[in-house]
Amino acid sequence: MLTIEEYASRDATGLAELVRSGEVQPSDVHEAGVKAVELANERLHASVEGPWKSPLDASAEGVFAGVPFVLKDLCCHAAGVPLHLGSRALSGGMVFDHDSELMARFRRAGLGAVGTTKIPEFALCPTTEPLLGGATLNPWDPAKSPGGSSGGSAALVAAGAVPIAHANDGAGSIRIPASHTGTVGLKPSRGRIPIGPNMQEAFYGNVAEFAITRTVRDAAALLDAVHGNMPGEKYGASVPARPYLEEMRTQRPPLRIAVCADSWSDRSVHPDVIRTMESTCQLLSDLGHHVETVAPKLDWEEFLAALTVTFCAGTAADVVPLGEALGVGLSPDLFEATTIACAEAGRAMTPIDLARAFSTNNTVSRTMAAFMTDWDILVTPTAITPPVALGTFNANDESITAQEWVRHVITPHPTCAVYNVTGAPAISLPLGTTGDGLPVGVQFGADIYREDLLLGLAAQLEQARPWADRRPALHVTNLWESS
Repeated sequence: MLTIEEYASRDATGLAELVRSGEVQPSDVHEAGVKAVELANERLHASVEGPWKSPLDASAEGVFAGVPFVLKDLCCHAAGVPLHLGSRALSGGMVFDHDSELMARFRRAGLGAVGTTKIPEFALCPTTEPLLGGATLNPWDPAKSPGGSSGGSAALVAAGAVPIAHANDGAGSIRIPASHTGTVGLKPSRGRIPIGPNMQEAFYGNVAEFAITRTVRDAAALLDAVHGNMPGEKYGASVPARPYLEEMRTQRPPLRIAVCADSWSDRSVHPDVIRTMESTCQLLSDLGHHVETVAPKLDWEEFLAALTVTFCAGTAADVVPLGEALGVGLSPDLFEATTIACAEAGRAMTPIDLARAFSTNNTVSRTMAAFMTDWDILVTPTAITPPVALGTFNANDESITAQEWVRHVITPHPTCAVYNVTGAPAISLPLGTTGDGLPVGVQFGADIYREDLLLGLAAQLEQARPWADRRPALHVTNLWESS
């Protein structure tokens, strides 16, 4: 028997160790996990499918054997499990007869999926408030958003319902909810995690698959378990020299760390975010790293214009064929207003528009790569504000144009999308809190394929400023006591 407190106090590595030692049975862990997800869902509304009484089949020999897990309702899919993509157009679900490659790797790692988690419609929003199923709430403050688009996954991890949850990231969708829920959000390098076999890329290579975790060691162990090229993939990352868990524990010389706390736009950075950035810089210096305030020279408006093109063209490529296949077109009865606006804008774009956007993206990638020759890490706010109120991003506002929508959703998290365009890895760590106790994340970015540097530094920061004992008000242990 495993109590909710015992279950929720351990990360995935800790739970797997209990199972391997024989102290608990996998069925005990699963039972506690299902109960925890049920408790969290009653208050947070984070799930789409499940929780299931029996987990999906997974290896009993994997590194995370016996550990409960949830899947984001996008991209990575399990055979027989409906995908809804957060849209009323797919309220009945889209079912595959096979696993995606990443899902197969999750199974081999031993992760027992118990359900799927909510997203905004087609993951086009940095909050998780779809018309299909309603809003997911932030366990730190139910009046706040948990972020998006992986908001359902982040809410369940933060609330202690599961220690690891699948997530993906096209413009910050792993890192933004990690920042707003006090969790760890790693976006790996382009090509590090397979996205096939049903697609070669998503949003022109901007989307990366991975997960949200509570601890750095879980992120490293999971990356060890699921990384690597799949035959036929469009992109492939270089093979790491040694396991990421080993890299995480390796003593390294001091790093060259660049810091930029600017908003990169006409928006101001919230004082609590500035305070967190200042305390993080002091901590980095105290740990012996060389820290300077310096930033790459990027044209923000030019970058945003190019991102608007790929955002809208990518939306059109996904949504227009779906509407045609269903015989409904872009019906406002089935699609949210900003989805329609972006799809219509994307449908009107020309190959020349895309070519110009790709040229800008190339300039951004070359500029960032040149900048990183002098620096090991670039530190920025993950978001320029703490968690925002529900309703801040209204995806069904018919008055918003596609261009206005992209600016609205990207500007609060300006440096997140830079790493999607360049393909370089970035991680958000919960290193600060607001005056009223809400989490504030800090983003650390490295050169492409240098997840080893990110995980090593993240582990050092986690040890110096632990966050594992921080629990939100709507944590499953509190919910269990009050039930």
